[in-house]
Amino acid sequence: MIHAVRGHRLTILFAVAPLVLTSGCANEEVVTPPALELTGRVVDAADILDEQFEQDLTERLALLEQDTDVQLVVVTTPDLMGQMIDVYSLELANNWGIGDAERNDGLMILVAPNERKVRIEVGLGLEDIIKDEEAAEIIQTGVLPNFRAGDFAGGIAKGVDGLIAEVTPVELKEAA
Repeated sequence: MIHAVRGHRLTILFAVAPLVLTSGCANEEVVTPPALELTGRVVDAADILDEQFEQDLTERLALLEQDTDVQLVVVTTPDLMGQMIDVYSLELANNWGIGDAERNDGLMILVAPNERKVRIEVGLGLEDIIKDEEAAEIIQTGVLPNFRAGDFAGGIAKGVDGLIAEVTPVELKEAA
């Protein structure tokens, strides 16, 4: 499970977006987004991926888990429900219990295409392997160029490739 993941993990806008200010009334109620249903290793609630890509990606993520015990889930959401993406993604990952609770080794890529945001959530057990700088590099050089070209599947594939490369043990890399 992703437990106690730091709240500062990599939220990156994938295009220049206008800044929206809201009132800061003390009695304003914070709305918790309804949890998306965990339906598999790929949850495309924003409906931006084709079925064949989802199937292929699901198979890759299952193989990753089989080879490394690391659970990686890819999520797209149509709406962050007014929440900051870091709050939304952490709550979602914790509610779903991604990764092993003892190892705290869950990974999640969250894409909010309507808000033009992407985030990588990393369980504390993997933070020595996937540092903030490495996750930022994966997003900046792999994910964002594809997203900016309108290729969400390509960007997600590059993000998954980068994370898999980071968590794959050396002996498995050499055997490939």
